[in-house]
Amino acid sequence: MSPVFPMLTVLSMFYYMCLRRRARTATRGEMNSRRAIESNTRALPINVEIVQYAKEVLDFSSHYGSENSMSYTMWNLAGIPNVYPSSGDFTQTAVFRTYGTWWDRCPSARLPFQRTPPTFCSQDYVELAFEEPVYPTAVHILETYHPGAVVRILACSANPYSQNPPAEVRWEILWSEAPTKVNGPQARQFTPCIKQINFPTNLIRLEVNSSLLDYYTELDAVVLHGVKERPVLSLKASMIDMNDIDEDEDEEKYGCGMDTLNKQFSVVTLREWPTNGYFDKLPYELIQLILSHLTVPDLCRLAQTCKLLYQHCCDPLQYIHLSLQPYWARINDTSLEYLQSRCTLIQWLNLSWTGNRGAISVSGFSRFLKVCGSELVRLELSCGHFLNETCLEVITEMCPNLQELNLSSCDKIPPQAFNHIAKVGSLKRLILYRTKVEQTALLSILNFCSELQHLSLGSCVMIEDYDLIASMMGAKCKKLRSLDLWRCKNITENGIAELASGCQLLEELDLGWCPTLQSSTGCFTNLARKLPNLQKLFLTANRSVCDTDIEELAASCTRLRQLDILGTRMVSPASLRKLLESCKDLSLLDVSFCSQIDNRVVLELNANFPNVFIKKSFTQ
Repeated sequence: MSPVFPMLTVLSMFYYMCLRRRARTATRGEMNSRRAIESNTRALPINVEIVQYAKEVLDFSSHYGSENSMSYTMWNLAGIPNVYPSSGDFTQTAVFRTYGTWWDRCPSARLPFQRTPPTFCSQDYVELAFEEPVYPTAVHILETYHPGAVVRILACSANPYSQNPPAEVRWEILWSEAPTKVNGPQARQFTPCIKQINFPTNLIRLEVNSSLLDYYTELDAVVLHGVKERPVLSLKASMIDMNDIDEDEDEEKYGCGMDTLNKQFSVVTLREWPTNGYFDKLPYELIQLILSHLTVPDLCRLAQTCKLLYQHCCDPLQYIHLSLQPYWARINDTSLEYLQSRCTLIQWLNLSWTGNRGAISVSGFSRFLKVCGSELVRLELSCGHFLNETCLEVITEMCPNLQELNLSSCDKIPPQAFNHIAKVGSLKRLILYRTKVEQTALLSILNFCSELQHLSLGSCVMIEDYDLIASMMGAKCKKLRSLDLWRCKNITENGIAELASGCQLLEELDLGWCPTLQSSTGCFTNLARKLPNLQKLFLTANRSVCDTDIEELAASCTRLRQLDILGTRMVSPASLRKLLESCKDLSLLDVSFCSQIDNRVVLELNANFPNVFIKKSFTQ
């Protein structure tokens, strides 16, 4: 045979592979780039494009607003725009709970999990349902203030309005990118180039990372463009960029690698080699150290190479700290079952965002903890909507050494279930943000968990008397270092007095949007005198905060690092100067909507105190 024919065959195969990769994923980049323009020309429109706004907000991890109003809540993302194209700070938009890195620099900050894939940087999410399932052709996100937080857009195969849920729920990444800094807080329509998928969807998920933002990002609406029939791919895509192939492989490695975890966990037939090369000569501990730098999917792949590495990859010491949150879309009961034998020594476990829509059952979760819970010290279960009373009962029975429990936004747990937490007397950190914990259960927890150092009760709307809760904290929780009472509606000066007298080790206190606290009662000055170790104090939206309170903070709380007095009308520039001169470590000061602190004052303070980030939001 002529040597020309094998060459032609190889070239043909290469061309075919490139076309398949091109068809499977869209290129990255801005819409005005050459590669993005090419990707738009591949789809041959064969039916009319449907344009629709989100019909409903199904789920989200956090929001700035309260559970009983619409201001600054995720529910504002449903429907047509309320604000766009205006720019600025508007209550009719959707706002997540945090921004920047400020929450990572306070006493309540948690240590990060290692082995997180570099492509996973999501901090929050929101899921939106649309009326009509379509094959997406574009997603427009209307950002009205400090844009740039969205890092990932996903589509789901499940129709939230269907009476017959599918046997398998698939999530596909439409677009993903690392966090980027956007110059300026002005509004924009963000339209990334999205990948084509092979199923219709009416469920879109946005994931955000606000770490590079100067202030809270605000989202107004999401528009989904799509067609009812699957687009036909054009064969005219002739220009293949080799960089696309590398990017696609990265997406497969970290985005879809967990698809085959179950098979990888269960591999029993391994290659037998007469020798393992130089690996036989390395100390066991050194190989373990090398493998500790691999992500979980990489560890599973490596386990399939030979018996020696299989032994190392299955060693429970590799799973002392395990975060499955980056793979939330692919973790199910089978995954947990195959992990059981490897996680018998696990101490830190992150199952946040996992298990929803039936992926993890109560029995599957319970079986896993019964095998792997005895050494567990830290358990992260944020947004775990499969959790119920049985799960909490299993946690308290199977995890006797538990010190940290995160149930943030687990809003499906019934109120009476939280009574079980009182059995875990060793708890040092408890996060109950946006849960249905009720007063009786919380009093029991505080009574029996006297080792608590960090407690979050933000947006817990079912607690009737926060003064009684604060009194119990003051009496029982003497070691408390951080307390989040964000948007608690009924705490008064009496509760604050009990809290300040009993919890004098407090370094962080969030009293944002607590309308029943009034400066005229002396509660804030008393707080400052009793808590000299305060490093973070949020008095957000308390209009009664005045110069006397600021001056007392300057005199008594010289270690203060973060202060939020957004919305007060009674603080003058003079008292702020005293505070800035006394609190040398102050790095964050939010004076947004403070009527006496205008932009001229902010510019002057910035010039005199350049190490302090002074926040002053605006409304166009």
